[in-house]
Amino acid sequence: MLDATDKRLLSALQKDAHLTAHQLGEMLNLSPSQAGRRRQRLEAEGYITGYAARLDPLKLGLQVQGFVQVHLGTHGPDQSASFARMVDTRPEITSAWTMTGEADYLLHIYCDDLSALNSLLHSVILPHPAVARVQSQIVMDQLKRDAPLPT
Repeated sequence: MLDATDKRLLSALQKDAHLTAHQLGEMLNLSPSQAGRRRQRLEAEGYITGYAARLDPLKLGLQVQGFVQVHLGTHGPDQSASFARMVDTRPEITSAWTMTGEADYLLHIYCDDLSALNSLLHSVILPHPAVARVQSQIVMDQLKRDAPLPT
């Protein structure tokens, strides 16, 4: 069970994962050791699943961001597992979800350019034996970056 202090700690870490136990303690009115123990407990209990740096896709040359809806032609555990393996091998696909509704999967992708997106769609995704069709949307502008989860 999370208390208000745990929630404030999680919120602070989502904004800056580099906060030290001393800084967290000051923010939460705790001693550094208490703040550190809370952080360790939240990590051990799985509330905090990891730490990562956010990179600027444009500075990395990733000019195209998009979403691809994938519709399978055949459904079954083998087809789903095969498709999941393919998705896992492609660095351009940064997130993937199984969905309700018309599409079976939603893929979040980053590519160098439109040619690279075209190649990913026509040389990798569409030729997969389970895939019937895809529908892609190219991001024109991102109004809000991936934000911290509400705590």
